[in-house]
Amino acid sequence: MKLLLQRISSNKDSTLGVLYMKTVSPYEIGKKGHQFLCFTLEDEYRETKVYGETRIPEGTYDICLKQNGGFNDRYATRFGKIHKGMLHLQDVPGFTDILVHCGNNDDHTAGCLLLGYRPALIQGGEFELYNSTQAYNAVYPSIANVIDKGGHVEIEIQNFDEGYKHMG
Repeated sequence: MKLLLQRISSNKDSTLGVLYMKTVSPYEIGKKGHQFLCFTLEDEYRETKVYGETRIPEGTYDICLKQNGGFNDRYATRFGKIHKGMLHLQDVPGFTDILVHCGNNDDHTAGCLLLGYRPALIQGGEFELYNSTQAYNAVYPSIANVIDKGGHVEIEIQNFDEGYKHMG
């Protein structure tokens, strides 16, 4: 399974993106397509990494299931049968424990990817995400099931937020 995250806008403390699953349309064999999954929220771009306050670098990363730690324990209780482990991005340069989880604003992420259905620009010019639990419930199971059955999942992260190079 291949996921695509396109970052579409950045502000001082937050980055908004769109998460897709890369697909092949049955009507256009040989042409690649993308199925919308949800919106994402991350920390801001910084040229020099600041722990807990910097989004991960553009690139392609494998996703595995992390089955230990505080998030895993909380999500096992919160999501019950669908939970198989935290979606964990692998080998991110300069980062550890990059997870995909629920949250609404940049205070809820420390470099992780937050999922949601309804983005908002709030007072002060930062992004927030709403309907995060609903997005997680919809997106998580298909990704986790592929990994749990021995399949490969990767995410490609692309920057389309033109102003990001001038921020941070």
